[in-house]
Amino acid sequence: MSSDASSPGPKRRKSRKAAGDAARAVTVRKPVNTLAIVPKSARITSLGRKSYNVLLHEAQAQGLDKDVFRAPLERIVRGVDFDSNDHALIKKHLRAMVSTTVEWQSPTTGEGMAWNVSGLLAHARLTKERGQVWVEWSYAVNLKQELLEPSVFARLKLEIISQLRSHAGIALYEICTRYKDVGRTSRQHWRWWRPVLSGQPESERTAKLEYRIFKRDTLKPAIAEVCALTDLQVELAEYKEGRFIGDIQFLIRPKPQAALPAAASVPPVDLQLVGSAQALGIAEEKTEQLVQAYGAAAVQSALELLARRSASNFPEPLRDPARYLKAILAGETAPAPAVEPPPAPPAPASRPAPGPVVKPGPAGVASLLTLVAAEADAGDGVLKPSARRQARWVEAWLRRRREHVVDDIAALSAEAQATLCEQLLADMEARQVHPSIRKRLQTSGWQHPLVLPEMVRWYAVGAYGPGWDQPTPQQLLEIAAELGDG
Repeated sequence: MSSDASSPGPKRRKSRKAAGDAARAVTVRKPVNTLAIVPKSARITSLGRKSYNVLLHEAQAQGLDKDVFRAPLERIVRGVDFDSNDHALIKKHLRAMVSTTVEWQSPTTGEGMAWNVSGLLAHARLTKERGQVWVEWSYAVNLKQELLEPSVFARLKLEIISQLRSHAGIALYEICTRYKDVGRTSRQHWRWWRPVLSGQPESERTAKLEYRIFKRDTLKPAIAEVCALTDLQVELAEYKEGRFIGDIQFLIRPKPQAALPAAASVPPVDLQLVGSAQALGIAEEKTEQLVQAYGAAAVQSALELLARRSASNFPEPLRDPARYLKAILAGETAPAPAVEPPPAPPAPASRPAPGPVVKPGPAGVASLLTLVAAEADAGDGVLKPSARRQARWVEAWLRRRREHVVDDIAALSAEAQATLCEQLLADMEARQVHPSIRKRLQTSGWQHPLVLPEMVRWYAVGAYGPGWDQPTPQQLLEIAAELGDG
């Protein structure tokens, strides 16, 4: 009986060991001195911090006895063309880790054993062996021991960090994880927290910024991100010095939820969006800001629309991809139609002749309003918004649509605007638009109140198709959610 009773013991020990190995496979022990890093020479991006955590995990797994660490690049990052000889994006990140000078300090005064200053990495190297790209790196001698075998550390879940978007969110999560059992971080002046969370070196410009700006742009978004995506609930505590906020700290509560399932391996840092955006002329920092504001899925969809617009030369090549991408994400630029826009505006003879148009208010809107009214009076037993309310939503959408078309035209070069005016004049003559309107175009330009509706229609039909003035149900729903029923 004793042998039967004792037999499950080794199995239980083995299962516990396996569970421990699985947990270690998705966590990194980050020393407290590396949590509140203060950049001194360059900005630390969220992707750079994520990559550094993955490299640190790999180095800790390989052991302290090594001076140089190696790993397949695909295990560190995802979304890179590994067959390319020019890994420009990876080189940029590695170069930044080597050249960025940082101060290593604990978030709690006196907790760390020493103060250190160095680069994030001592060196980095890329090699290609048997068709596979490998990354090689090392750490500064004054930090290697503490980095690989830390005595006081935070155990970070890399699968959670991979979901965070901003550097401030990652840094706040790392610091709060260290002190979640205590229930609060250390209390420091808000200016101490600013470079730690933002990842940006202090400058003359940032030194002049008030606390409310830091709270609005950094603290609130980071707290919301940590509360939404991690296993922690974080609150901001503020302490006044006279009439102004001086010190701040963060109160921490673990969420009452089951632990996240352990992943089989460390999730690599996803650089696919950044690489796609760079190919379209969007800087990495701008892409990170947009992902932070709108989410990866929205940026991915917007990049597809940007790629389509960049491939078109109508009415001229796109000059500012970053501005266009931001406009798409903000709902300021409607998606391109399913039918590809023509390479150039159609000849006047080939355009339909809808008759003179003196006032704004295209026929498409009128037909849509008629349809809305018919639906409202259908009496099919389903409660629907009133025709007046839907008409207000349509009018609001169309007003914004026209404003954005006007902005697009104004962003064109003077030569392109002149060409559009010549084409519009020919079209107006073919449609026998009133001579006074044509004269206004010739004397006052396309921005004259009588001419502007004609130019908006001409440009929008050529750029977006004949349905440019008809919102989709999804667009109306967004307007309705914003305006409400009032």
